[in-house]
Formats: sequence, structure tokens, C-alpha cells
Amino acid sequence: MVRLIVGNKGKGKTTEILAKANNSIKEATGSVVYLDKSSKHMYDLHRNIRLIDVSRFPIANSEQFVGFVCGIISQDHDLQEMYLDGFLKCTKLGEDDIDEINATITELDAVSTEFNIDFYISATIDVDSLVPALKERVVAAL
Repeated sequence: MVRLIVGNKGKGKTTEILAKANNSIKEATGSVVYLDKSSKHMYDLHRNIRLIDVSRFPIANSEQFVGFVCGIISQDHDLQEMYLDGFLKCTKLGEDDIDEINATITELDAVSTEFNIDFYISATIDVDSLVPALKERVVAAL
């Protein structure tokens, strides 16, 4: 299932998603991966969480990002949770690309269901711009 942490820039989304990732590793029975737009938070994550700096890979759009995520899933059969911080920057989407944002999150939700992996996504978007099905997935609106 996809869970969303949304809000304006500078409201604490990264702090929230880091805390969720670090708390989840305590009870995780599988792998936990944290995707970010840089390696800045390397020392903020528990040592058993794999940090992937998405900016090091040639991802040009949201379709390539979903393919990138699927590639990670295909290489780790024990993957339990993925944390996606800075979602808009990682997918090269702008705040105004709301239709594509909704479509990409919906596609990730389908991937989540297919492979039984939980996704936590932080994004600088307004909760009211999400489609109703995704509004139900918001765990924090900051």
C-alpha cells in the first residue's frame, strides 16, 4: 500500500519520513530501502536501511522513475518497504503536474499491491490536489 506525507516546502515532511523509516526497521522482517534526491540524510538513517541517491542515475521522467523502482524490487526479493523522499524531484515532476503526480502514485500503488511492498512517499503537494482514492492514503498533511 502507498502512504503519503504531503505538505508545503519546509514543513517537516523529511523529518516525518525519516522517523517512520527508522521506526519501521525495528520490526522489519525484510529489507527497507530509502530513495532520496541526495545522500544528505545518510547518517540520519539506521544502518540497516539502504539509502539510494536517485540523483546519481539518469532518470528523466516519472515513467523512468517507476521503472527504476521496479528494477530495485526485481533485485531484492526480501524487500518489505520503500521510502521515497523528495518525490517530485526524484520523478522530475513539478507541483503543477498534478495529473501526472496522481497517475504516478497510482501506478506505484499497483506495483505495491503486485509485489506486497509498502511505499511511503513524501511530496510537496497540497492534499486537496490529490484524487479521492489517494487522499485516503495520506498519513500526514503538514
